[in-house]
Amino acid sequence: MWTSRSFRIFDVERMNKGVFTLSLDFELIWGTLDLFGPDGFRSACEREREVIIDRLLALVEEFQIPATWCIVGHLFLDRCDGEHKDIVRPNHAWFPRDWFAFDPGSDAEKDPIFYGRDLVEKILACPVRQEIGSHSFSHVIFSDRGCSRATAESELRACVKAAREMGVEMRSFVFPRNEVGHLELLGEYGFRCYRGPEPHWYEKWPGPVRRLAHLWDVITAAEPPVVLPLRTEAGVWNVPGSMIYFPMHAARRYIPMSLRVRRATRGLEAAARERKVFHLWFHPTNLADGMEEMFAGLRAIFERAAELRREGRIAFRTMSELAVEYER
Repeated sequence: MWTSRSFRIFDVERMNKGVFTLSLDFELIWGTLDLFGPDGFRSACEREREVIIDRLLALVEEFQIPATWCIVGHLFLDRCDGEHKDIVRPNHAWFPRDWFAFDPGSDAEKDPIFYGRDLVEKILACPVRQEIGSHSFSHVIFSDRGCSRATAESELRACVKAAREMGVEMRSFVFPRNEVGHLELLGEYGFRCYRGPEPHWYEKWPGPVRRLAHLWDVITAAEPPVVLPLRTEAGVWNVPGSMIYFPMHAARRYIPMSLRVRRATRGLEAAARERKVFHLWFHPTNLADGMEEMFAGLRAIFERAAELRREGRIAFRTMSELAVEYER
């Protein structure tokens, strides 16, 4: 079990300028299957497949941003039998069925929101080099007691294998739902770093209170935390998140886009000022509702980041690049 004492914090003077890091949790339907089934977010995943990934790649190319795409391992496939006998099934209490009950066992042509090899190829082909990391193989929740060590290890083994078949060696990891567990296994499978939870001032409060506090930060455009990589006793680096670029579905659509943008730009400016890392993250499906407005807001954030880079006050780094620099 990791605790705050499991980290060794490096002095800010080791960084001579601020850093902007962008990480993306790329999962298509796999991120919500256990909660809403195959139809709950189907339309958003279809828009992600048809439009969002291409537009995101065009945007990171335009602004020369090397993002870290942490990808569910099943998306490295273009077909499967649906059985996945090499995966030790989790026993999550909220999902009493077989973990792969919704896997169609078909191919990308018949069930495109379950497969993504063609999209991974697009990411690899981006003229601005993008980092490919892991988001587990099938979005098992590592911190839950229903996820045994054997389950976690089988997930890591399967996603590393699927990536290597595409010539990809992964170094960065994002835990499904940001729930950290079985941290000691990451180094054994070649990972150097992971994205830890955002270090908010309200993180130890009960769930409902945390959500209200987070909403307060959003509607007041409070400056998000800027961070430094932290080395764990497990030997891997924690690159904590700073802020999620959250979606516009449900009640969140009433929150003005200007507040999202203002909060992110405040984070960028704090990173430049304090010579720390502003780590922005989101799921590509976050852009599905209010797509034009969401992309316009993202463009505004990237424009400010590009200005700070031109001024020599900030650099763009992937998660694993940060880990490598700190190891040196």
